[in-house]
Amino acid sequence: MAEVVFSKKKKKKKKTNMAAKEKLEAVLNVALRVPSIMLLDVLYRWDVSSFFQQIQRSSLSNNPLFQYKYLALNMHYVGYILSVVLLTLPRQHLVQLYLYFLTALLLYAGHQISRDYVRSELEFAYEGPMYLEPLSMNRFTTALIGQLVVCTLCSCVMKTKQIWLFSAHMLPLLARLCLVPLETIVIINKFAMIFTGLEVLYFLGSNLLVPYNLAKSAYRELVQVVEVYGLLALGMSLWNQLVVPVLFMVFWLVLFALQIYSYFSTRDQPASRERLLFLFLTSIAECCSTPYSLLGLVFTVSFVALGVLTLCKFYLQGYRAFMNDPAMNRGMTEGVTLLILAVQTGLIELQVVHRAFLLSIILFIVVASILQSMLEIADPIVLALGASRDKSLWKHFRAVSLCLFLLVFPAYMAYMICQFFHMDFWLLIIISSSILTSLQVLGTLFIYVLFMVEEFRKEPVENMDDVIYYVNGTYRLLEFLVALCVVAYGVSETIFGEWTVMGSMIIFIHSYYNVWLRAQLGWKSFLLRRDAVNKIKSLPIATKEQLEKHNDICAICYQDMKSAVITPCSHFFHAGCLKKWLYVQETCPLCHCHLKNSSQLPGLGTEPVLQPHAGAEQNVMFQEGTEPPGQEHTPGTRIQEGSRDNNEHIARRPDNQEGAFDPKECPHSAKDEAHPVESA
Repeated sequence: MAEVVFSKKKKKKKKTNMAAKEKLEAVLNVALRVPSIMLLDVLYRWDVSSFFQQIQRSSLSNNPLFQYKYLALNMHYVGYILSVVLLTLPRQHLVQLYLYFLTALLLYAGHQISRDYVRSELEFAYEGPMYLEPLSMNRFTTALIGQLVVCTLCSCVMKTKQIWLFSAHMLPLLARLCLVPLETIVIINKFAMIFTGLEVLYFLGSNLLVPYNLAKSAYRELVQVVEVYGLLALGMSLWNQLVVPVLFMVFWLVLFALQIYSYFSTRDQPASRERLLFLFLTSIAECCSTPYSLLGLVFTVSFVALGVLTLCKFYLQGYRAFMNDPAMNRGMTEGVTLLILAVQTGLIELQVVHRAFLLSIILFIVVASILQSMLEIADPIVLALGASRDKSLWKHFRAVSLCLFLLVFPAYMAYMICQFFHMDFWLLIIISSSILTSLQVLGTLFIYVLFMVEEFRKEPVENMDDVIYYVNGTYRLLEFLVALCVVAYGVSETIFGEWTVMGSMIIFIHSYYNVWLRAQLGWKSFLLRRDAVNKIKSLPIATKEQLEKHNDICAICYQDMKSAVITPCSHFFHAGCLKKWLYVQETCPLCHCHLKNSSQLPGLGTEPVLQPHAGAEQNVMFQEGTEPPGQEHTPGTRIQEGSRDNNEHIARRPDNQEGAFDPKECPHSAKDEAHPVESA
């Protein structure tokens, strides 16, 4: 028994060590590639022509090294190539390269220690035994300890026990210990430096073919991957191996931290709040002056948006948010929005002050997009919570408090924009988007209150779905008008202003997705509602005697029927419940017989239609948002119809009632096409 316990502990410890090793490798994979991106950024900022113009005006113009301008240009391009190679090297080879570079730095440090020691000995000019002079003994001991540390570190880094390979810089100390004259020690120090340089050249010569062999094997692997999987698979593989989003985010954060540090290191007095805000914006503007830093800002904004939206969902649902949606592929919308606006406005080509001003407007647009995404997360959760039987006050408090935040903060942001900025069309778009977000939150809270009132009344509110439809329809109409204004302004700028390919593409995409599709879906939703209302009006209303004779509940909402309509296949339903069902399908919820527009008396048989799946009453529940018996409604689940316009009045089923119907009442004989609808 003890051996089993020991074995389990050993396995658990091994798994823990493996997990720690994988995390360390992931951190190294990002950290070791950041310098290559920083080198690319520096090379992009460096203007070779202006650099040589400055050299020609200075005293270095006669230096032959600075007269070969084309050689420097070629070295500039070689630097790009080396940076890309370092960026794409496999992690194992990259670690080895950094270890070689660290060994070279340690050897340089060892020779610096020897040179400083020789220089100090020449200054004091004492050539006698060291143990007779305390100061000379202290200098020798300090230099010896430093040299031993350097040799030990070099041996550990290179994983070799031949420590003498890294001990050439200790020759001056050994010569001083042997009472060699100081002039000879200077020559020995130079010889030690030459010997170390020869060692480095020998090492480089012996590994001269390693880059060629590595490039050759990498080329073979790339050709094989492209032939088998294609270029797209190769790109995705490189994207995942290099962890591009995290890599660029870390690179940008390092740039931003260096910018902030350089500012505060040159300032003695504390800055005011307005000065800090200006510093924040100008630092961000300084850190997006190249394509590489702009990509870093884009990925940073994406991760910040992802964190905010994840925190929002966690606040609403707790740990269930990660169980229901482990991927949470959000945040990229905000990053792409920032990238498109930066490219369209030529952000990196502006001066720092103009770039900071334009960047503040773009960041306001990003914040408005984040608020809209937060509302998209909160809206179905709040409505599902209001329609469910969950009486947890803490859950309701979290939902309502987040809605109140989304109601107040956009309005406050619009007020601050009006206070600090001169109004133009883009700022008007931000303000209108913020106001639309607040209006949509008001609609959500209004529907939530209706759900709660219905819960306390213990009976359905009449025309609930119509109220929901009109509330959401008003918001959708306002949103459509704002999108139409944006397109009109973009078209006018394209015609009467400066025409660009990027601007025309953005206008086209915006026109298709935000204007044409919204208009199409809105019109389709209107036609479906009108058709459903006409069908309901064409059905006969059940009399009191028919209801008493039927003596059953509505098969859609599982509630008692005080009034009902009768389908041509002689089934009884609430008119409101059947209307919501007809938004999705044109068949009877129980037997799937086709429902005609023209009025027909009960008993006049219609051609029955068979659905490709069984369990009609379960389909009714799922389409209408009702929980199956014995199963709790998940607060984070959207209603099947895709929008709150038609189908947000989720039916409830009492625990003590069981919905039943006779499947023989209308036998299935043919297939029927279902028409799921996504309303605008």
